[in-house]
Amino acid sequence: MVEEANGEAHIPAQQSAPGQATRLSPSHADPRGPGHIEDSAAEGSGPPLGLIWRVRDRATFEALRREGRRTRRGSLTVTYVPADDTPPRVAYGIGRKVGPAVVRNRVRRRLRAAARALAATPGLASGAYLVTVGPGAADASAAELHRLLGEACAAVTARRQPSRPTAPPQVPA
Repeated sequence: MVEEANGEAHIPAQQSAPGQATRLSPSHADPRGPGHIEDSAAEGSGPPLGLIWRVRDRATFEALRREGRRTRRGSLTVTYVPADDTPPRVAYGIGRKVGPAVVRNRVRRRLRAAARALAATPGLASGAYLVTVGPGAADASAAELHRLLGEACAAVTARRQPSRPTAPPQVPA
């Protein structure tokens, strides 16, 4: 009884049976395992569905600057360089005069959506586009930006490059 004086009690080694079974989800419901997802998402962003790509290389920006055809509709200016057998590639130039970053990003998102919609229809020819935005675009609705972009892209791709005058052939005398 010395043990009881020290605060220790006699505890039996056998445990009593629980009153209720443990609730576990049945792992046998799906033979492939509980964590299998039928179409698991791949890491990173996927390809842009083959519709529109970005302009990333310096050579294309130089070509847009030197050889690009330009047209303006409202507050949008579209510069275009044709290319064969390539998907349309689009870059956006939205300066700080348009507004703070929140406004510029909203305009860029609206223009990207408009370009995607134009690419789904035969509205964008293959080549590189640079869409430059003026301050008036901040107040334009998404539908207005879509209309302006469609008109500008149609005008710049339909317009012919002016032919350079050639010197008449020299006839020996």
